[in-house]
Amino acid sequence: MPGKINIFGRILVLIVLLLIPILLLYSFSTRTAGQVVREQVQSSSLNQLTFFLYQLDSAIAGLSMFPVILGQDPHIRDFLDRPAAEALPESLGRQARVTEKLGLQSVSGPWSNDLSIVLPRERKVLSSNIYLNGTPNWNWTGAVRTAWTYEKDATRGFPTGAFVREVAEPATARRVDQAAALFHVSFADRNISELLDIYKKDKQSEPFLYKPGEEPIVSSTSDKRTMEPVIRMIDETALGGSGQKRLEAGGRQVLVSYAASGQLDGWYLVDYEPVERVLAPIAQSRNWFYGSVALLLLLSTLAAFMLYRNVQIPILNLIRSMHRLKRGDLSTRIEYRSRNEFDYLIVRFNEMAEQIQLLVEDVYAEKIRSREATLKQLQSQINPHFLYNSLFFIINSAMMDDRDSVVAMSQHLAEYFRYTTRVDDQTVTLRDELGMTRHYLEIQSMRMHRLSYDIRVPESMMDETVPRLIVQPLVENAIVHGIEGRPEDGRIEIAGEQDDVFNRIVVRDNGAAVSEAELELLRSSLDHPMTDRIGRGTWNVHQRLYYQFGEGSGLSFEPNPGGGLQAKLTWRRSREPGTPRVRIERGGTPS
Repeated sequence: MPGKINIFGRILVLIVLLLIPILLLYSFSTRTAGQVVREQVQSSSLNQLTFFLYQLDSAIAGLSMFPVILGQDPHIRDFLDRPAAEALPESLGRQARVTEKLGLQSVSGPWSNDLSIVLPRERKVLSSNIYLNGTPNWNWTGAVRTAWTYEKDATRGFPTGAFVREVAEPATARRVDQAAALFHVSFADRNISELLDIYKKDKQSEPFLYKPGEEPIVSSTSDKRTMEPVIRMIDETALGGSGQKRLEAGGRQVLVSYAASGQLDGWYLVDYEPVERVLAPIAQSRNWFYGSVALLLLLSTLAAFMLYRNVQIPILNLIRSMHRLKRGDLSTRIEYRSRNEFDYLIVRFNEMAEQIQLLVEDVYAEKIRSREATLKQLQSQINPHFLYNSLFFIINSAMMDDRDSVVAMSQHLAEYFRYTTRVDDQTVTLRDELGMTRHYLEIQSMRMHRLSYDIRVPESMMDETVPRLIVQPLVENAIVHGIEGRPEDGRIEIAGEQDDVFNRIVVRDNGAAVSEAELELLRSSLDHPMTDRIGRGTWNVHQRLYYQFGEGSGLSFEPNPGGGLQAKLTWRRSREPGTPRVRIERGGTPS
C-alpha cells in the first residue's frame, strides 16, 4: 500500500525511539556519576597523602624520643655523673661505652641518623657520627634547637640538608653554653627523599616536602621546573592544615593536594598531578559507551534488513525445532512470531511439543518415585543389631570408671546412628560411606580387643557416589560370621580399585574358611528373593547396587587366599579416570 511504512522502516524507527531515551538517561547519569567519582578520586588522593604524612611524622616522632631515651640510659648517666678527677683510662673506657651506646641506638631507628652528646663545659662531643666524634668545632654559644630545625650539614665532607633537634640538661637552658649536657639528634633529608620515591612508585604524581623560604625536598626523579608554579602558589597563599587547590600550570589544570606536618613546624607535604589524568577513566568509559551505542545501531539496522529480506525464517525455525524434537530435546519451543500464516503452524507445534514433554516427564517421574520407594524400603530393613552389645559395653566401662572408653564408644555410636538413620538423601560419596564404616570398626575393635583393620582406597575414588550403607553390612557380616566366633586375632581389610568403567571395593577377613559349596549357595542367593540363607543386609547391598547402576554392578564372593571370605562390590564410574593417590588408614588393635 503506497505511503505505508514497511517492516524494515518500522524496526528502524523502533530502534531509534529506544536509543534516544537511553542516550539521554546515560548522559545525565554519566554527568552525575562523573562528579561523584571526581570528588571521590580527589578525596582518595588527599587521604593517601595524609596517610603517608602520618607515616613520615611517626618516624620523626620516634627519632624525637631518642634524646629522652639517651638521658635515661644508665651508662650515659654514669658518664655524665663521673667525678671530675677521674683517671684517664677509666674516663676513656666510659667514653667508649657511651660511643658504643650511641651507635647502637642510632642503628635501631627507622632512618639513618646521628646521635650526639655535647658537653659544653668540657668542649667535648661524643657522637655516633665518626666525623663529629671528639670535634671541638661546635657552636658553643648558639641557641638550643628544641624543635626540629632544617640546616645544611657538611660534617661528612659534602653539604647536605639535615633536620636537627636538641634536648638540654637542665631543661631550662636556652643556649648551648648554659647546659651541662646536650643531647643532639639529626637525620639527613635523603631519608625523606627515599620515602618520596616509594610513595611515587605506584602513582603518576610529583610529591615533595616544602617550607616557604627553604629548598623543597624532592624525590630522586622529580623535575623541579614543573614544581615552580606549585611552589609559587604555596608562597602566595595562606595554607591551612590540609586541603586541595587547582591551578593553571604549563597550559593545563593541575590538582594540588597538601597537608601540614605535625612534627616539622611550617613544612607541608605537597603532591600534584594533572586533572585530566585523574579523570581519564571517566572519559574513557564515556567514549566506550558512545562507541558501543553506534555499533549497536549499525548491527540492529543490519539485523532488521536481513529479517526483512529472508521470508524463509519461519520455515527454517520449524525444521530446526523438528530435528531437536527428534533427537530427544522435548523442551524445544519456537519463540519466533511472524505475524502471518506461519503463526498457526508455530502455535500448534509448540502445543504438541508441550504435551509430549508432559507425558514423558510424568512417566519418567513415576518410574523414579517407584525406584526411590523401593530403595528406601530396602534401606529401612538394615537394622544395627549390635546396639545392645554396644550399650552394655558403655555400662560396663562406666561401672569400671573407664571414662575414655565411655566417651569414645559414645562418640562412635552417635556418629554411626546419625548416619544410618538419615534417609532423606539416598546417595552419598564413598568418602562419607567409609567414614561411617570406620566408626563401626572402631566400635567392634573396642568391644573385641582383638580386631584390627586396614583401609586402602585410592583418593580418586573418594568422591564417587554410592548408595548409603553398602560397605558396613559386608564388614558386619565378616565380623559376625567370620571373626567373632574364633579365639584368634581378627583382621578386616578394605581395598579399592578402578578401571576405565567400574569401581570396586573388596572386603576381606581372616575368619573361618568357606567351602566351595557354601560360596556357590551365597552367589545363587543374591539374585533370588531374600531368604534366611543369606543375610538381609548383604542381599540389600547387592539389590541396591543393581537397581542404581544397572548391568555389571552388584556384589560377588570369593575365597580369601589368606583364609576367610572376600566380598567384592562393583559399580560403574561416575566420572573420568584420573591418576590415583592412595589413602591409607589403619586402626584397631594390632595383631
